[in-house]
Amino acid sequence: MESIRKHALRGAVWTLGGYFLNQVLRLASNLILTRLLVPEYFGIMAIANTIRIGLELFSDLGIGQSIIQNKNGEDPDFRNTAWTVQILRGMALWGISLIATWPLAKFYGDDRPEYFTILLWLIPLVSLTSLIDGFRSTAVPVLKRRMQLGKLTMFELFAQVVFLVVLVVWCYFSPSVFALAAGGLFGSTFQTVGTFFLMRDHRHRLAWNPVVMREILKFGQWMFVATALMFAAGQADRLILGKLLTFGELGVYTIAYTMSDFPRAIFRMLGDRVLFPVVAQRSDLPRSELRLKLLLQRRKLLLGGIVLLTFLTVAGDWIIYFLYDNRYEAATWMMPILCAGIWFSLLYQTTGPALLGLGKPVYAAQSNLARLITVAALLPVGFYFYGILGAIGAIAIADLPSYCILTFGLRHEGLGLISQDLKATLLFCVVLSLAIAARYGLGLGLPIDALFTAAVP
Repeated sequence: MESIRKHALRGAVWTLGGYFLNQVLRLASNLILTRLLVPEYFGIMAIANTIRIGLELFSDLGIGQSIIQNKNGEDPDFRNTAWTVQILRGMALWGISLIATWPLAKFYGDDRPEYFTILLWLIPLVSLTSLIDGFRSTAVPVLKRRMQLGKLTMFELFAQVVFLVVLVVWCYFSPSVFALAAGGLFGSTFQTVGTFFLMRDHRHRLAWNPVVMREILKFGQWMFVATALMFAAGQADRLILGKLLTFGELGVYTIAYTMSDFPRAIFRMLGDRVLFPVVAQRSDLPRSELRLKLLLQRRKLLLGGIVLLTFLTVAGDWIIYFLYDNRYEAATWMMPILCAGIWFSLLYQTTGPALLGLGKPVYAAQSNLARLITVAALLPVGFYFYGILGAIGAIAIADLPSYCILTFGLRHEGLGLISQDLKATLLFCVVLSLAIAARYGLGLGLPIDALFTAAVP
């Protein structure tokens, strides 16, 4: 147990440190790219990337998670079979993207013919990364399983530096949306090749073990549903707004969403790389004992989340003003609203992976379905009555139904944490209210002042 606790702590430190440095690099490159390229390019790429991610998540069998969760996950035959399935899936995804390209380009470029041709070439090019990623080594999930995150984090940071340098240089000499796509292809290829140097204890080869396949499919059937719904829930906003807004407005929203998503991404990564492997290894513990351990560790995470979310909500507009030019002014009021709504996501990101570690991905599927229904139902209604402000409000509250579903699942599995959630939520509301009041009292206005001083798209 002591060894697992040390691995978990070390893994959390590597995860947080690596993620922070990764975000600094991405932010620096993003600031450069927003000055080299027009907002429309980010909007078009948001559509193309959303389609690619959608195809990947709508076909996810949880191969990496199976290697982490299964007791035979490091067996050579298990890894080779998983790798073979991964390659076949990548090939199928790119083939599907080729078939879907014309109708998708027609849908998003029908009333904007100047973008139809761009999407016709861009979608297959961006989706080619799915084929490349299919060849990645199984060393990545094995390192996560062993919680040896130092080597993995350093590799990812190195790959990110190389990718971003190439991307910025490419966009500098060829400032077009295709430079963004080509840079992404280079980054995917570099990382795929690099994964084979992470571990030298296994030689990959094509294999097909029916027993292993049954185990992967048994675990993956709900992972397939969960990740498909996760895409639909997580990307539905951009898919819907891509039809309702101009690509320029969508690009501004993408910047606001990316900046506000910082806390959610941190907690998601901690859950994936630390909480999930730990619970998978300790799933034999009595539920009461496991619940107590979750309560103690989660308290620190929630306190950190309160501080981070409060800061980003109160100072989000200043961050946008400081980092971006006036073309992105609308993002200054979008970011604080989106940040405040992430609270419920932080609550379930610190517990949902525990259910996955127990081999219960069904709750994740139900949770993602709840978010999808919320976004699909409320976003168009909000936009119809209040424009983009109503759409942003709908997106901000979309995590609440997901939280309710996972809370029920935790209670059903003997890991109910509702009392801690209520206390943490109350504390967050108090701290956020005091911080906003202090800002206003100092004559610095409200975080959403730009909403009242500028025209809302």
